[in-house]
Amino acid sequence: MATLLYTTYMLMVMLSSSTICFAFPGFSFGWGVGGGSGSRDGSFGGSGDHSFGGSQGYPGLFPEFYSLSCPQANDIVMSVLESVIAKDPRMAASLLRLHFHDCFVQGCDASVLLDDSSMIVSEKNSGPNSNSIRGFEVIDEIKSRLEEACPETVSCADILALAARGSTVLSGGPNWELPLGRRDAMQASLSEANNNLPPPNSTIQNLITLFRRQGLDEVDLVSLSGAHSIGMARCTSFKQRLYNQDGNNQPDSTLEVTYYNDLKTICPKTGGDNNISPLDFESPARFDNTYFKLIMWGKGLLTSDQVLLTGNVEETMFLVKAFAEDDALFFDQFARSMVKMGNINPLIGYNGEVRKNCRMVN
Repeated sequence: MATLLYTTYMLMVMLSSSTICFAFPGFSFGWGVGGGSGSRDGSFGGSGDHSFGGSQGYPGLFPEFYSLSCPQANDIVMSVLESVIAKDPRMAASLLRLHFHDCFVQGCDASVLLDDSSMIVSEKNSGPNSNSIRGFEVIDEIKSRLEEACPETVSCADILALAARGSTVLSGGPNWELPLGRRDAMQASLSEANNNLPPPNSTIQNLITLFRRQGLDEVDLVSLSGAHSIGMARCTSFKQRLYNQDGNNQPDSTLEVTYYNDLKTICPKTGGDNNISPLDFESPARFDNTYFKLIMWGKGLLTSDQVLLTGNVEETMFLVKAFAEDDALFFDQFARSMVKMGNINPLIGYNGEVRKNCRMVN
């Protein structure tokens, strides 16, 4: 069955792409922004044993950007991450999510890190971010270490991208060659943070619309949703599914019954909004394809997870099944989609700045 799914999927890719570049364990999609072959030991180029795909980057971004100005940059990032994630495995998912929430709001420019000031209304105050996103102190620590080693060189936007990749790798997920050279925004957008980030109760069409707004397609939607292989969600994010999914005081009919009953003990009808549940209860700290298997079994935690299968969109349904069958296929495409997402509207050249403190403009 896995072989059939894989073969069919490859045919879909070849039909939708004019440029195919084969590389273990999968293929390059020819979308102008592919995954890459980084190495786990912290180097920016080369081909490591745990790396995926070929490399096509955004003009102005390239993996060797800091090879002369700060060659130890990724080693410093990984050193901090290894220490932090060993103490708090959940932080890996939080840092991955920070990168996502940054890129979906005016591009991958570290605007999500800016605090309120006389000139800035912070994106941290938005509905999707308030009392939700975390990991800012980790970014601060990485930035402090990098400023000691290479003052005013490595941008906060690139730190977010490096931290997202490192967190994935340290959780057992894929590695990829990461284009670098982003610069930092000098403004934030509270309105975009409120309007561009997909809510947990999204319909499949809403998800597709919000991803397409960023230049991402259904393949990216499903593969990037696989980031929910790790991490937790607050009760307030899935309470509607348990008690009033369609405004009729009834649960979501797509929820598997035993899972539904378990969730009710964590998330009562009244109160408990900040109680948390793993997005993937079978392997909450290990990046793998179990997330997709759980969706197949009616055990996706968020509405936005389960509708990838139940939303009656043929392509997303097919991809959930394909990724559930083949973890290598999922890893390869996740890497490619992370590079593609990381290339959303970066500030390059003389645009923006390299912040000295990620929480404020220079």
